[in-house]
Amino acid sequence: MNFFKIIITKICLILVTNQIFLNAPEIKSAENIKLIYGVFSRTITVDSLKDFANTGTSSRSLRRILNATGSSDSEIQSVLNESFEIPITIASKLVYSEIGNVFLRRASSIIHTPRTNDEKTGMLALRSSVIKGIYLGGGKIDIIKFFESYPTKTVILNINALSKVMNKVESISELLDFFTNKPLDKIKNN
Repeated sequence: MNFFKIIITKICLILVTNQIFLNAPEIKSAENIKLIYGVFSRTITVDSLKDFANTGTSSRSLRRILNATGSSDSEIQSVLNESFEIPITIASKLVYSEIGNVFLRRASSIIHTPRTNDEKTGMLALRSSVIKGIYLGGGKIDIIKFFESYPTKTVILNINALSKVMNKVESISELLDFFTNKPLDKIKNN
């Protein structure tokens, strides 16, 4: 009788773990980007941003946001299409390094998951998005791949926090150059 209990218990355990691990739901990618500026917010779709990056055509809601930037369409398209080549192993080391943690902690106040301002959750989502984006891009990542790889349906982009960071650096390219080149040299040598 004990033998049958053990067998039934093992079968139940196998069925439960099979359902958990083999039939796990697929992680969805971001579909929307919610831009928050003070008490105002606008939502755009990742697909509309991708269409604009590829073709230059924009939806009405995206057009309003693009006009508010004061930049030309070609400048915005070049930023959206600029890709950074980085081996996934080095990127993984970078996002788990001390400097990577500092960068992710600061970035999680700008880009984060909805309904949470938890720094740790934001850092995990950013790590996931970077690594998955590089994987999907075949060793390259751009802003569109980053958003397409974000692990929640909606990404929150806090414009106020982004403005504070941008005031501290002259350009986004300087910021990206600093975080993609200098730390990589240290990681490559380790």
